[in-house]
Amino acid sequence: MISPGPDFFRQLGPKMLPFADAASDQLPLGKLLRLSLFQVSVGMATVMLLGTLNRVMIVELGVPAILVAVMVALPVLIAPFRALLGFRSDNHRSAIGWKRVPYLWFGSLWQFGGLAVMPFSLLVLSGDQMVGPAWAGEALAAIAFLMTGLGLHMTQTAGLALASDLATEETRPRVVALLYVMFLLGMAVSAVVVGALLADFSSLRLIQVVQGTAVVTLLLNLIALWRQENVTPMTKAERAAPKPKFSEAWADLMSGGGAGRLLAVVAIGAMAFSMQDVLLEPYGGEILGLSVAATTLLTAMWAGGALIGFALAARWLSRGHDPYWMTARGLGIGVVGFCAVIFAEPVHLEVGSIVLFFAGAGLIGLGGGLFGVATLTAAMTMPTSGAAGRGLALGAWGAAQATAAGVGVALGGGLRDFVSGAAASGALGPGLANPATGYSFVYHLEIGLLFLTLVVLGPLARWRPRAPTTEPREPQSETKIGLAEFPT
Repeated sequence: MISPGPDFFRQLGPKMLPFADAASDQLPLGKLLRLSLFQVSVGMATVMLLGTLNRVMIVELGVPAILVAVMVALPVLIAPFRALLGFRSDNHRSAIGWKRVPYLWFGSLWQFGGLAVMPFSLLVLSGDQMVGPAWAGEALAAIAFLMTGLGLHMTQTAGLALASDLATEETRPRVVALLYVMFLLGMAVSAVVVGALLADFSSLRLIQVVQGTAVVTLLLNLIALWRQENVTPMTKAERAAPKPKFSEAWADLMSGGGAGRLLAVVAIGAMAFSMQDVLLEPYGGEILGLSVAATTLLTAMWAGGALIGFALAARWLSRGHDPYWMTARGLGIGVVGFCAVIFAEPVHLEVGSIVLFFAGAGLIGLGGGLFGVATLTAAMTMPTSGAAGRGLALGAWGAAQATAAGVGVALGGGLRDFVSGAAASGALGPGLANPATGYSFVYHLEIGLLFLTLVVLGPLARWRPRAPTTEPREPQSETKIGLAEFPT
């Protein structure tokens, strides 16, 4: 019997380990996986802000829904400043030469501090207050949400910039896909764990769970930033040199070619994909008559589509596909997904409606995954000059994406309520006096925004013919599909 040699095991690792091909000499796989833990902490904070605490405040604590909506929207106010945070990390000067790590560290502290004080502020907000002014609950809760939002955005901006600094041009697409998957993993795992821990709700349990999340967040981010940047001491002259101004850096970024148009694509596309975030499950329950258990599976369907999108994006980008053309594919798939969701209501066959609905949710996740990875890769590879650095480009991408997504969620819910009310009152005519009219209006609007995004994207995704060359082409090795290409 012939035993496999050492070369067999060396070749087996990259084929069997997910994201093994994302590693490089400067960013080995172990170091990359450690760094990606910051995305897990960001996913945890996102679930706490937009999911768990949202429900706890309304159901268990009896806080008015309008006040909850205001609190949840507060972190979105920090999103436009991500470009400034990225710019500051580009030009940060320390005696030991670190740029990104200080922002990762202080972002972690803001996240930790916001989550640490949040349960007490929520208890005061719910009316469990013995002393102090009547507005103390609102003020304390607003401060806690703002602190957590600031830490979340600072950590993610600096972490993405650091990953872009360490990755090579060849491995950057897989690094982007890995970071996206780790973000989804953090959201999925924390949602299940936190939901189970808060099943038997009490004020003490709320304090324990939220503050425990704060401790885990700090530990994960400490592990992520440990020994990621090299110590390169700066001279006094380098530290004393005048720093570039943000306005100058922004002008340099905009002059780098297509930056402004890319940010417009990110903003319009993110709004188009996010308007349905709070509508799909109510649509399934109210219009299609699905049970709570059935609509809960929509999140899994969406996440599965997004993971497939990440896998396709990583594979296509590693083969040299243009990220702008990939963005267009994601937008087109999103249009098909929304069409499937819309047609699920007129289809009177029960099984057909459910199949169309779940297929549409999966296609929306697939299109959104392709769109997110492709635009983030385009931002990472965006030409920079002068004072504009990678952190500014990624911060601008994050600012456009997060702000537009927050506005899209609020706009989708508001438009659905307004149109549904008008339809129910008969103002739109007897033909539209249907509970599905409000949902359908929002979905059609999202399709229109996706087409508008394609129009804005057009000049960036134009055909780029290769320059003719007389040099002989080197033989290309065949690329096979293995687990390394599938980010799960």
